This record gives sequence, C-alpha cells and structure tokens, in this order.
Amino acid sequence: MNHGAGYRKLGRPSDHRMHMLRNQVRSLLIHEKIETTVTRAKETRRLAEKMITLGKQNTLHARRQARAFLRDESLVKHLFDNIAPRYKDRNGGYTRITRVGTRRGDAVETAVLELVE
Repeated sequence: MNHGAGYRKLGRPSDHRMHMLRNQVRSLLIHEKIETTVTRAKETRRLAEKMITLGKQNTLHARRQARAFLRDESLVKHLFDNIAPRYKDRNGGYTRITRVGTRRGDAVETAVLELVE
C-alpha cells in the first residue's frame, strides 16, 4: 500500500531528487516551458506552483523563501516582477502538462510542462 506517501521518490536519494527538481523549476521559470518525463513533470509542477504563489504574496518573507529555494536573486526578481503578476486573478493552476509521446531510448512517456497564459 502507498498510504501517506505524499510525493514521488523518482528512484533517487532525497538530496539528488531535490536538486533535480529545483533545477527543473528554475528552468521552467526561465524558459516557461520544459520537456521531461510525466512523473518528473508532476513533481516539478507541485514546487513551481508553490513558487508562483509565493511570488503573488510579494512580501519580504515570501522573497526570502523563494530565494532559499531557487538560489538565484535575479530569478527571484524575474518571478516576483514578471511571472507572478500575470496570475494575480488566478487561484492556482499556473502550469499545464501536455503528454507528447514516448522517448526513443527507453520508451518512457514524456510531457511538456509549461506556464499557462
């Protein structure tokens, strides 16, 4: 049984998993679209939506929390000044996952994770 698992472990140790997901969130916020596996996209979506929600709060504490996660001051500024204001009237659902097929090498299902307009 999988009761109370809470998140996908993605077959990696916790520190490796968090670094990978942090990098994917950063890439999503920079490029506004990334292609990855479906399970990674679902986990990345959880964290990216939390960052955008922090951006909507626009407080010093929220900026410090985002800075602690993203570890890039210019990206935090981009998040708070450009990305978050676009979603001021939207209550969640800032990202979209679109399945695009299988990867040639290992036949894993891939998806595009993008920010919604």
